[in-house]
Amino acid sequence: MIATTQTSNPLIQSNVSVESSLEQACGRLKAAGLRITQPRIAILSALLKRSQPATIEQIHDDLTNSSCDLVTVYRCLAAFEELGLVRRSYFHNGTSLYQIQMGGEPVYHVVSKTDNTVESLSPELTAELRAVIKKIEADLKTQGYGEVSHMAEFFATAPAAVRQPAMAHAS
Repeated sequence: MIATTQTSNPLIQSNVSVESSLEQACGRLKAAGLRITQPRIAILSALLKRSQPATIEQIHDDLTNSSCDLVTVYRCLAAFEELGLVRRSYFHNGTSLYQIQMGGEPVYHVVSKTDNTVESLSPELTAELRAVIKKIEADLKTQGYGEVSHMAEFFATAPAAVRQPAMAHAS
């Protein structure tokens, strides 16, 4: 299982509430010609409340008070991804992880192969990575490529300092 926290989403500015972000996301759905349904609202709300990428199953589990089935979650996330509302990343075993993307810059993560946790890269590393990616995308566009996109995934064994507490609980 992938460990993620349920704290408020740092991708949403602190002065912007989840409700206004939800309204903005619904506006993007309307602009794309999609209906605003209760399952879509529930899924968007669950994504907005998460601070880390989550699996479809984790998102579905967040919808306990909803009549939204797993197939609906799959379909909605696929539609959200196509609209750019959701960014997909991957766990080291190929499991898809989803995170809300409200038009800001993508957030990059490192996934621990040791304990399946997901952590955001530092702001400094993220800025460097974004600069390199923008340069590569611009170069590809000058070569005539269109609709350029990317995925950057990092997988690592957790540092010993992080592993020790987890190992101590296992004894």
